[in-house]
Amino acid sequence: MSLKTVLITGLAGAGKSTALNAFEDMGYYCIDNLPCFLVEELLKRRRTAGRLDRLVLVMDSRDPLFFEQLPGIIAALSRQDSELRTFFLTADDETLIRRFSQMRRVHPLTDDQGLPAAIRAERQRFVDLLPAAREIDTSHLSPHELRGILRKACGVDLAAEPLPVTISSFGFKYGLPAEADLVWDVRFLPNPYFQPDLKAKTGREAAVADFVLANDMGRTFLDLLEPLLGFLVPLYQQAGKISLNIAIGCTGGKHRSVAVSQRVAEMLSGQAIDLRISHRDIGKE
Repeated sequence: MSLKTVLITGLAGAGKSTALNAFEDMGYYCIDNLPCFLVEELLKRRRTAGRLDRLVLVMDSRDPLFFEQLPGIIAALSRQDSELRTFFLTADDETLIRRFSQMRRVHPLTDDQGLPAAIRAERQRFVDLLPAAREIDTSHLSPHELRGILRKACGVDLAAEPLPVTISSFGFKYGLPAEADLVWDVRFLPNPYFQPDLKAKTGREAAVADFVLANDMGRTFLDLLEPLLGFLVPLYQQAGKISLNIAIGCTGGKHRSVAVSQRVAEMLSGQAIDLRISHRDIGKE
């Protein structure tokens, strides 16, 4: 079994939680604040655990033994994994003070000297401790930018990964989908609900789809929507978005939104994406 290990450490408030989330999204098994005394036991069990071939450990000054035992931990990880990557996250004092103020958290080394002194003390203890680590200064990075740096450092080609895209139809009368990134309201299109021969059908059926879309309004809408999606979806992918949820709504979620969702799925079928379609309210009255 090929093992990949990432050790994330650094100053409190420098973005280790954001880094951990980035690796979770890449499929790594992540452990935050692992006590130093458990590292050896973890490594012993790792080869038989199955899920731990891609492992991320976040360790820092929250453990009182961390600075004393870090060199031995790195040596133990290196013996088991020739691909060990170590990231040291840092930031300037002003940024760290601002982040602690916003988070309303207590620095792990805080004493009666206050937060600035705790930050300086922690920074000093890291000096010369991680000569081989990749240092990342997060002072002027957004969470998205930090995730991008970490993914690139681990050889993840964002453009080569198929973006999961979900097209969801829904009815406004039942509420907006909470997970939606983009929402289109298609209640301006002709409504089959008022046609006796179409009311019981759904937007999956050709007669309903034709009624909704085979008219000047429907055709113009699709002609405008297709290039917009062709423009937006690759940009979301390049930006490192983990998934994209496109919600298309009509009144009841049975006719117009379903017909448009099916057509949008056809539009996107040629793109390098992991395409899914769902009709949340199609069976409701």
